Amino acid sequence: MQLKNKKKVLSWAFYDWANSAYSTTVMAGFFPIFFKNFWSQGTDAVVTTARLGTAISVSSLLMALLSPTLGVVADLKGYKKRLCLLFMFVGVLACASMAFIPKGDWWNAILAYGISMMAFNASCVFYDALLPFVAEKSELDYTSSLGYSLGYLGGGVLFLINVLMYLYPSMFGLADGVQAVQVSFLSVALWWFLFSIPLAKYVPEPETLISQEGLWALTVQSAKTLRATFLKLTEDRNLLMFVLAYWFYIDGVYTVMTMAVDFGISIGFQAKELIAALLITQFIGFPCAYYFGTIAEKWGSRGPILLCLVVYSFTVVLATQMSQVWHFYALAMIIGMAQGGVQSLSRSLFARMTPKEYSGEYFALFNVVGRFASIFGPLVVTLGVLLTGNSRMGMAGLVILFIVGGGFLTLVKEPA
Repeated sequence: MQLKNKKKVLSWAFYDWANSAYSTTVMAGFFPIFFKNFWSQGTDAVVTTARLGTAISVSSLLMALLSPTLGVVADLKGYKKRLCLLFMFVGVLACASMAFIPKGDWWNAILAYGISMMAFNASCVFYDALLPFVAEKSELDYTSSLGYSLGYLGGGVLFLINVLMYLYPSMFGLADGVQAVQVSFLSVALWWFLFSIPLAKYVPEPETLISQEGLWALTVQSAKTLRATFLKLTEDRNLLMFVLAYWFYIDGVYTVMTMAVDFGISIGFQAKELIAALLITQFIGFPCAYYFGTIAEKWGSRGPILLCLVVYSFTVVLATQMSQVWHFYALAMIIGMAQGGVQSLSRSLFARMTPKEYSGEYFALFNVVGRFASIFGPLVVTLGVLLTGNSRMGMAGLVILFIVGGGFLTLVKEPA
């Protein structure tokens, strides 16, 4: 595709390259392993799963409560880029702090993780809100997919380096695997910060409505705005159907992303095997996320998203029957093909369905939906594990989320 402003689009998309190091190395990779084996050593796997699921849910709840105010501030103060970079910096500091938390200190580990995850998600709200300002409407699917594909590649490259550090610490001048993971947390913080510079330098702050009101007045106004936005949703049946669909299916997607490694550990797979599966997901996801953007140019976004949800449903069912490590690798390949398509096309479809000048407000709502959804998915897994005492059964309930979400999505009329 011939982009109208290639430099601005690429600079925006490189923030996906920057922050995906956190979602890959920390969220999906080393944190669940390190939390179980280092910060919670000797604790029953069911307990550590419950702790991790609870922490993810609490962080998501706080983010959901903060998003409306932040979205209104971004629109009325013209702070979309500034808030993105502010939360990036908070996330970088919290991530770096994990390298210095001692063995057995699971409480401070989960606190640092919760803060970094909340900051990561908050920065993404404003990053997403910049999308309508860096690309034309006809370029939204392609630009969103470009961001996710760069994210898979960038996150995969650093993760590969971190994995090699973990497997062969002496080659990097490190004492052991523990020190390798600690240095990995620092490398993620540095990577996230450095590759955010193109966005800071080349993506302008959008010209939006400017308000002189203080933070408290804007907080009060945000509650009114959120209520008004929900009222608009009830009047726009098509957008309401999409938001309901997204509520359900993204819950399942996020839960698979954040708890897949914990699930693998709980059913007896080794850390090295799980890390290899994550690398497969990253490098399969890179071309597939990009390809979904080109498919959407011809066929629209809704159909490809539905296809991905069917793939996710079968994957969750098959996961309950895993017994060999190659099963996990095969499912990692399948997830890699679908994951980027769901995320990138959902973002661009929502951007096409909402007013550009209120992107902060609407993407704050988009994030509220995603965050509140993310509260229930991990709790479904946690509840299933605690009630059955079987780690396999925790993931099984997620298939309902994909079916219900897909059902609502079939009712959505995609904008031309």
